[in-house]
Amino acid sequence: MSAGLVQTYRAFAHNNAWANHRLLTACAALSQAEFEAHRTGFFPSLQRTLNHIYIIDLFYIDALEGGWLGPAAWKNEVPFPALTALQPAQAAMDRRLIAICDALTPARFDDVVKINRDTSVQTERCDRLLMHLFQHQIHHRGQAHAMLSETAVAPPQLDEFFAEGEAPLRAAEFAELGWTEETVWKSRI
Repeated sequence: MSAGLVQTYRAFAHNNAWANHRLLTACAALSQAEFEAHRTGFFPSLQRTLNHIYIIDLFYIDALEGGWLGPAAWKNEVPFPALTALQPAQAAMDRRLIAICDALTPARFDDVVKINRDTSVQTERCDRLLMHLFQHQIHHRGQAHAMLSETAVAPPQLDEFFAEGEAPLRAAEFAELGWTEETVWKSRI
């Protein structure tokens, strides 16, 4: 695999963190009751959906880091009942995922990741597991986005992928995250 593909994974990790930041920032305008309110979705509230994203990130990121947490990751289905606690926890998880992708090399795509499933060990190639994790996040953020549209809070745009001409439009959010465009696009190989 090429260095260009490594950069693509790095960009996906940053885009993932940016989308989470945008979504959770929008949700911060909700009351606790609105955050917990029953809504249509696989996990029937913003609270449960956003906690699910965090939990599955924890499960797979731990495995990508060589950990053995496994199903203990979801022993509590809502580890962060309040968004004020979930937001920094998700941001920290996003930084861990960025660090994993920043450490990628073309050779590491083939690394085998062992995933503790409690009664078995699943093995996946690193690149495939990362794509699975990104897709999982996109899927459930889409559900949360739809749930947010049922509130008075306007859902943020999440369907962008760092178009070069729109860099000025995201500069303030990048600053909040401690990034610049160079942070995302500077090749490290």
